[in-house]
Amino acid sequence: MASAGGAVLASLSAAAALLLVLAALLPLAAASDSDHKYQAEEKVMLWVNKVGPYNNPQETYNYYSLPFCHPSDNPVHKWGGLGEVLGGNELIDSQIDIKFGRDVDKGTICSIELDPDKAKQLSEAIESSYWFEFFIGFVGEADRNSDNKYFLFTHKNIVIRYNGNQIIHVNLTQESPKLIDAGKALDMTYSVKWEPTNITFAHRFDVYLDYPFFEHQIHWFSIFNSFMMVIFLTGLVSMILMRTLRNDYAKYARDDDDLETLERDVSEESGWKLVHGDVFRPPRSLALLSALVGIGTQLAALILLVILLAIIGMLYIGRGAIVTTFIVCYALTSFISGYVSGALYSRHGGKNWIKAMIMTASLFPFMCFGIGLVLNTIAIFYRSLAAIPFGTMVVVFILWAFISFPLALLGTVVGRNWSGAPNNPCRVKTIPRPIPEKKWYLTPSVIALMGGLLPFGSIFIEMYFVFTSFWNYKVYYVYGFMLLVFLILIIVTICVTIVGTYFLLNAENYHWQWTSFFSAASTAVYVYLYSVYYYHVKTKMSGFFQTSFYFGYTLMFCLGLGTLCGAVGYLGSMLFVRRIYRNIKCD
Repeated sequence: MASAGGAVLASLSAAAALLLVLAALLPLAAASDSDHKYQAEEKVMLWVNKVGPYNNPQETYNYYSLPFCHPSDNPVHKWGGLGEVLGGNELIDSQIDIKFGRDVDKGTICSIELDPDKAKQLSEAIESSYWFEFFIGFVGEADRNSDNKYFLFTHKNIVIRYNGNQIIHVNLTQESPKLIDAGKALDMTYSVKWEPTNITFAHRFDVYLDYPFFEHQIHWFSIFNSFMMVIFLTGLVSMILMRTLRNDYAKYARDDDDLETLERDVSEESGWKLVHGDVFRPPRSLALLSALVGIGTQLAALILLVILLAIIGMLYIGRGAIVTTFIVCYALTSFISGYVSGALYSRHGGKNWIKAMIMTASLFPFMCFGIGLVLNTIAIFYRSLAAIPFGTMVVVFILWAFISFPLALLGTVVGRNWSGAPNNPCRVKTIPRPIPEKKWYLTPSVIALMGGLLPFGSIFIEMYFVFTSFWNYKVYYVYGFMLLVFLILIIVTICVTIVGTYFLLNAENYHWQWTSFFSAASTAVYVYLYSVYYYHVKTKMSGFFQTSFYFGYTLMFCLGLGTLCGAVGYLGSMLFVRRIYRNIKCD
């Protein structure tokens, strides 16, 4: 059990009841709980979930890892869905006797006999600002003015608001702090009070949504600013297509009879026109590029689908619902990655189809599995609830092996057969054209590195809200904002990559395929750098466990984001390149 500094005031504990997670009292999980209608005096189950340092959201442990009132040898467990288990949730009976509609002035849970080990364990937990997850509150408080004495809250005051026969809200505060001292007995008590409310069951979750934070003016301003960026970039791309290229097309559209004019135009050729015999040359590591573009296209479709489902179905209400939806939809959309990868590989004349198929179906899941394996090993070492159970691993593997993998293979076969023969506008020359040296800012590495700046700028503000939701106990619900930002990101990425590709071709460098991919994918590099800033400036995380999970999860996210943006940028550049070379005369 790790420890981190920080004194906690009793008033903060009372205020922290903003987000109560009570599986039976605040119904967020299975439908059987969420729409249950109680009878008078019916037993209401209060589940405990996990406990951990407040500043380290992923460092969580079993509630009964602390010396609280332990249940019987076989306590009642409530197992959630796939997303809940992956989120480290383990619901156990709290032993608190609650009956629907019955007030309890003061009931006894148990009496705790504090030996030196238990006293030390509780003191360390209070020092680290430990919180429960059947409410957001703290284990106790530290008295900094009395030689670091620690006090444990021994009374839980539960206020339940109901409408008719359904529970709407639960508020839990802690009272009666007692000094932690070895050899002392602490009586753990509770009280229950029922209060009617006019809030309907459909709006029960509104109290937990931070409207002032998510709908702040800066959020709207960032959307407006991003729209202005989109208008500017689309105008820039349109100018390139309509002005620069139109004059070039006019030269090639002249009659062949005008030999003198034609010879003069050819002698004046420069830039992108000179590489028409090499621009459609297959890129290096074709199988890898095809797989990455296919995976990125699938991720783009997946993110769009999940956002729409979140808007329609309010997935933020259910614990783990977003994670479950993401995993299932990933498996079901694997056909897309296979199809795009197979079509791209076929159009470039690829021959090693087994390698291409396996790489497309396995590359991204195995990258995530590798990161997850390291994090899971750390969680097991710390005996944290963040460790994924073996059974859950088997379920995820089955989803991949029997749904995702076959669909990806099927998509590759269909893409191979339906893509048709290569039909490049210009024939590829046998001998590659030498690439002249250009200024440093026209090199592929610089273009790739600079390509991610504007896309990152378009999502910078939204990243703050997403990070704060994931790492600071806020419920993200503004998926309409996320949809707009996602569409803006796609448009900005395409425009910036097209401009970068045009500059590269004008520098007579025809290695545009990987350059366009990395130019768009570099957005993820800036997001990861921002995550480093966010970790040090915006959070109070500490310890090897939480640091590993923070940067491990962020790395997994950035790999997906980079692949998505890279695929979008490549496909946009591919359409652009085919379009500009379609109307010139190629030998």
